[in-house]
Amino acid sequence: MDKFMASMNKKLIPIAKAFDTNRYLDAIKNGFFGVMPFLIIGSFLLIFGNLPIEGYPEFMQSIFGAGWDSIFNIPFEATMNIMTLFVIMGTAKSLAKHYKINELNASIAAVVAFIILTPFIFAGEESGIPTGAFGATGLFLGLISAIVSVEILRFIEGKNITIKMPPSVPANISSSFTSLIPSFFVILVFTIIRLLFEGSGFGTAQNFIYQILQAPLTNVGSSLPAMIIINLFASLLWAFGIHGTVIIGAIMDPIWLSLTAENATAFAAGANIPNIINTEFQSNFVQLGGAGCTLGLVICMVFVAKSKQYKTLGKLSIAPSIFNINEPVIFGTPIILNPLMLIPFVVSTLVALIITYFTMATGLVPLTNGVNLPWTTPPIISGFLLSGWRGATLQVITTLITTAIWYPFFRISDQRARQLEDAE
Repeated sequence: MDKFMASMNKKLIPIAKAFDTNRYLDAIKNGFFGVMPFLIIGSFLLIFGNLPIEGYPEFMQSIFGAGWDSIFNIPFEATMNIMTLFVIMGTAKSLAKHYKINELNASIAAVVAFIILTPFIFAGEESGIPTGAFGATGLFLGLISAIVSVEILRFIEGKNITIKMPPSVPANISSSFTSLIPSFFVILVFTIIRLLFEGSGFGTAQNFIYQILQAPLTNVGSSLPAMIIINLFASLLWAFGIHGTVIIGAIMDPIWLSLTAENATAFAAGANIPNIINTEFQSNFVQLGGAGCTLGLVICMVFVAKSKQYKTLGKLSIAPSIFNINEPVIFGTPIILNPLMLIPFVVSTLVALIITYFTMATGLVPLTNGVNLPWTTPPIISGFLLSGWRGATLQVITTLITTAIWYPFFRISDQRARQLEDAE
């Protein structure tokens, strides 16, 4: 077993390090982190505009009049439904910071590049841009636009193809002139790209990216086999002390978040919710108490531990675990490099995944409504907000099942710890 663990450690750590240190994945991750507060607020307001309580719409209309739901829907439209714009700015800023170039100019250039590739709507003398292009369907094109535009800026500035002003010129003015030529090249390149797509069978870059890249990746990322593989890989990374949740999140978050946005749009319109798998499915139903469903392990520690070691660890870990923070129990047990604990760590995740998927696929539990909850929202509360009382009940049942999975393995570790304490 030691040889096996050493071999897996040798093979997995370089892969994890490659993902963790990749500048593009890091920029995308930071871009999402930066906009998350606004997405959470916007999706929370969506709940208040669509509370499934009898008499609620009539009560609100009596206070605010007809169209009262716009009070909540407009902030949703201004956040979740145009989230691509915000993610573009955050991603470009993060990547520009990595390259040590002008962050503000990079953010603006990335947005301009994306808008150049976005189809316009013309109706007589009126023109505009469809907000749908700034939502989930435009997310991948937005990320590509942000990365490519920053790379163009870096390349041109690296070749010193810039306008240099005398030292006496104020820094803010000098910076504007320095960015002038690199920004021109961004506009030129993306205009050419737009013209090339207009002459192709796809018509727009949006259609090309969605059909060739985003739709296939979304279909794969929203399938049960893919979710099993993804969670297996994350669990193996955790077993070797690597934050598997962060590693897979850097790759999967854009896919899952786009699925969340589709659910939110359908929920706001009163249509059928399309996606079982999304961000909330993973963070609020598959990872109860954190990766590995370790809330079940903490419950075992609190209620059945005989050793002082695990009794103390359980008391220290129960509060963080309720909020899905499980580093104390992962490193305190430890689960890392512990073959005995690795088994329930992996099995609990897969059982929670499969139970949640099939209960939602069969209609026993409603699909999540697209509300972008913080991942620290406690179970039962998160289940109720996302899928009503049946969602909360599912979380209770899953927690009980995963606790039962953890129990026999915990008992072995607890008995060992108790024997060592008695011997001392």
